[in-house]
Amino acid sequence: MPVSLALVVGLSVLLTGCDEQVQLGAPAAEAPPVASPAPDAVVEALVAGAPPQSALAAAVLLPVKGRAPKTGYDRDLFGHAWKDVDRNGCDTRNDILRRDLVDEVLKDGTNGCVVLTGTLHDPYSGRPIVFVRGQDTSSQVQIDHVVALSDSWQKGAQQWDTATREAFANDPLNLLAADGPLNQQKGDGDTATWLPPNDAFRCTYVARQVGVKLTYGLWVTQAEQDAMVRVLSTCPAEPLPAGAARPVLAP
Repeated sequence: MPVSLALVVGLSVLLTGCDEQVQLGAPAAEAPPVASPAPDAVVEALVAGAPPQSALAAAVLLPVKGRAPKTGYDRDLFGHAWKDVDRNGCDTRNDILRRDLVDEVLKDGTNGCVVLTGTLHDPYSGRPIVFVRGQDTSSQVQIDHVVALSDSWQKGAQQWDTATREAFANDPLNLLAADGPLNQQKGDGDTATWLPPNDAFRCTYVARQVGVKLTYGLWVTQAEQDAMVRVLSTCPAEPLPAGAARPVLAP
């Protein structure tokens, strides 16, 4: 199913600041009734002015389907939580904490693995959070699956083997250290149902969701694709994240 025509028309104004303006016809009061454009025409209109390898260009190329039932979903189907998949001697959670925190203090005797304290400049809230490892404090900083495991299950991951699901659950491309309560608030939401309160991070966040879904061949719902395009049309040059697959464009 193509991106909805109503969204295309509404976004034409947002895209006029790009190098190549989108022209979708005369003002509504003067335009005669027309048939819905072909999918290729819709895509062309949406990405006009956006770099071909941008997140916006990739978002409109994601396959669109309905959400599959959540039946059968279990976190254990994605392997042991925070497994050392890269075999560097450290679990994935600590890998991401070391990557995303600053001023971190590491626990002695762990080969530089376990993070005891640090500061997260939280991308979701836009505020700093002091991380202190402990039973009552560790959850203040959680590792978010940017594309939630449950969401992936309903959009293609049911067909994967265990090894692929395990790789997905531990892929740094799909992981961000984030404010714990906001991560809980997000749940298994996609772009259509949850965005970070920090407006300044929304383009980067949505670009990462697009990159993850493109890399792993996951589909999106129509509402989700519309929301992705709506956000990314405010920043049409936003790139896909490093490590994401690049979209294959028709010659």
